[in-house]
Amino acid sequence: MSCSLALRPLGAGRHILSLSGGKDSAALAVYMRDRVPEMEYIFHDTEKELPETYEYLGRPEAILGKPIARTSPTDSFDHWLSVYGGMLPSNHRRWCTRMLKLKPFENYVGDDPVFNYVGLRADEARTGYISTKANITAVYPFREDGLVLADIHRILEESGLGMPTYTEWGRSRSGCYFCFYQQKIEWVRLKEKYPDLYERAKEYEAASLKQGVDFTWCASESLAELERPERMAAIKANRAAYEERQRQKRGNRSLAETIGGLVADDAQDKEDGCLICSL
Repeated sequence: MSCSLALRPLGAGRHILSLSGGKDSAALAVYMRDRVPEMEYIFHDTEKELPETYEYLGRPEAILGKPIARTSPTDSFDHWLSVYGGMLPSNHRRWCTRMLKLKPFENYVGDDPVFNYVGLRADEARTGYISTKANITAVYPFREDGLVLADIHRILEESGLGMPTYTEWGRSRSGCYFCFYQQKIEWVRLKEKYPDLYERAKEYEAASLKQGVDFTWCASESLAELERPERMAAIKANRAAYEERQRQKRGNRSLAETIGGLVADDAQDKEDGCLICSL
């Protein structure tokens, strides 16, 4: 496949690609490896990531032939949670992305002119949440070159990277284990796969309540309510019914396609997401 981006000079500046631990940014790193040899690769560690995210980030370095730089926030999630008065982040108050991802990225960049490569595909309508500093120019190679989800799967398969292993148990995105963009079925699966992480997420809700701030990770219910056996069973049943309807409409679908769907119970989670976290 031709790459129009490679034929279009971007001018002077650093070339930086942020890896999130997700499939799109990993595929983009492979796609751009030979097109931009001077590319810098970076991962912004919130220290709240899934174990599979760290494992997946270890794979591209051998393929890319250079290390992935890692940043840590100047102050921890817990520090910023205190600064924000116990107000848990949500799609309406994305301070976690701003303080734990964007600020470390902008500190890493400094005042240098930078081309920031973003893995938005041609079949996506979202715009996401990225830096707006004047010296940072976003570049969208997949979108410019017309690459869609099937192309990303092909790149990952042919390179040997494969899909992130968290997709095997039904997680649809990278990012913190308590990411508020999770669908409710994903919270159920987190409870089953990593009950210790689920408990930690519950503790954040409980601490928020103690400070007199009634914030939960899900807009409509707390994790204590969601983990009730009958509630978890209802969420699973709702998901199974949705997947059956989709099978009848479209025929057999791959796991990668299935895990990305939404059901009515998860409607409040359908948002653009944070590109620097979840691509």
